[in-house]
Formats: sequence, structure tokens, C-alpha cells
Amino acid sequence: MRVHIGGDHAAFEMQRALVSWLNEEGHDVVDHGASTYNDVDDYPVFVLRAAEGVAGDPGSLGVVLGGSGNGEQMAANKVKGIRAALCYNTELAQLARQHNDAQVISIGGRFNTIDEAKEMVRVFLATPFSGVERHQRRIDMVEEYETTGHLPPQE
Repeated sequence: MRVHIGGDHAAFEMQRALVSWLNEEGHDVVDHGASTYNDVDDYPVFVLRAAEGVAGDPGSLGVVLGGSGNGEQMAANKVKGIRAALCYNTELAQLARQHNDAQVISIGGRFNTIDEAKEMVRVFLATPFSGVERHQRRIDMVEEYETTGHLPPQE
């Protein structure tokens, strides 16, 4: 699987470890940086490129990394068509794929170990979208709002 990855200084070591590990696992990794440690770099530079990579590469998935993962998730979700999920355990990683068909996982390097991140990414990449009608219906509602600004009716 092709995996787009990007993150800032706060998760630099985690990103480097994940890039190596993903390559060892046989994935086609597209590393959007940071490629060198810079303690004042800005996560949108790397995260938006990773999310755009996923948006333009059907069938690929993405990993974005930062201190908490919050800003990174918010930035990735600004890319049209991207659903990014902040995860801090494997159950959330699994549900993000099964229920929300998330294409990007966001992980906080200050809140998870490298081993925890590897396990979350492993689960995220291995879990398919369930295709359950209620989950697809909800995704469709969000996509319609993103495209048209139309709110679903209240029932």
C-alpha cells in the first residue's frame, strides 16, 4: 500500500521510525517531511502535503504526526475529500477506518510511544471500511456539506 506521511519536529523521531518500519513492512512510503530536525518548523507545511498526496492518490492512506496530533488532524481535514482521525489507541484507529472510512491517521508524538504508533498505524492500514449503510450515509452527509454547504434535515 502507498502511505503518505508528514509531520513536524515534535514527532520527528517517531516519523523517522515509522518511515523505516513502513518500508520494512513492504509499503510504498511517500515521505513529505520533515526530513531534518528543525525545532521551529511548522506542521502545516508537511501535513497538508501528506493529506494532498492521499487525496490525489486513490487507494493510498496517510499518517500525520505532531506534538498532540490535534493541529495536524485539523490541517489534514482542510484538504478537500480527506477524513483524518486523531487516534491514541488501536481501537480508535480501527473504528476510524471501519466506521468513518478515514484515509489519514493523526498521532501525537508527545502522547504515544513509537511502538504504540506502529501498532495504531498497522491496525489503521489493515482495517477496511465496513461499508455498512448507516456509516456510508453519514459520510455522504458530511461530503455533501463539504461540497454544497447543505445541512442534512433534522428528524
